Amino acid sequence: MILQGDMAVFAGRLLLAALLGGLIGLEREYHGRDAGFRTHLLVSMGACLMVFISEYFYLRFGAEPATGILRLDPTRIAAQIVTGIGFLGAGAILREGLSVRGLTTAACLWLVAGLGMAVGVGLYFPAFFATLLSLLTLWVLKKVERRVRRGSFRILTIHCSAEDGTLEKLRVFLGEKKIDIFDFSLERDLMSREMKVDLTVRVRPETQTIIPLMESVAALEYVKKVILR
Repeated sequence: MILQGDMAVFAGRLLLAALLGGLIGLEREYHGRDAGFRTHLLVSMGACLMVFISEYFYLRFGAEPATGILRLDPTRIAAQIVTGIGFLGAGAILREGLSVRGLTTAACLWLVAGLGMAVGVGLYFPAFFATLLSLLTLWVLKKVERRVRRGSFRILTIHCSAEDGTLEKLRVFLGEKKIDIFDFSLERDLMSREMKVDLTVRVRPETQTIIPLMESVAALEYVKKVILR
């Protein structure tokens, strides 16, 4: 039986888990992520509830001698939470071409599950401190990350004439634009004397955006069509 004092502790832990998880969720909601405020709040509360139940069962039946039928291990539910949240996090990750989206949201879901577990067993200070560090990471370090910009990877498909020297001209042109070529494939159409070149390129952040690059490539006299993916 859960005593009245235990019920107050249980309610307080659930509310605290909801608050901490909701703070992380608000940041994700602000950035337009599908797994936002409500999702993070529910994950944190759910983890807190399951850990509290695990603790309750251990306190309720843990004093009884272990038998072949009843063996209590309060860490098993926590371990299953860690496993289960992995499936939820995987659903938040999307792949679009060469880019992967949702990794930060998946990490946040994993984090709020940990926050809920910490609150569920009464580790309030670690939960508060982890929430503070997480918000600083999501808000402050995001600005730092933007300053340390990386090159963007794209697949550039160019339909052009199959005359001798065209590939060399393209290589020289992209080199002048400081576009690094990491991979390419080539298809030739002998009937129309055209070819399709698929280039995996990296645009350096200090040069230009991808749209002006497409316009400059399309303006070349031997280029028929440009497709960006």
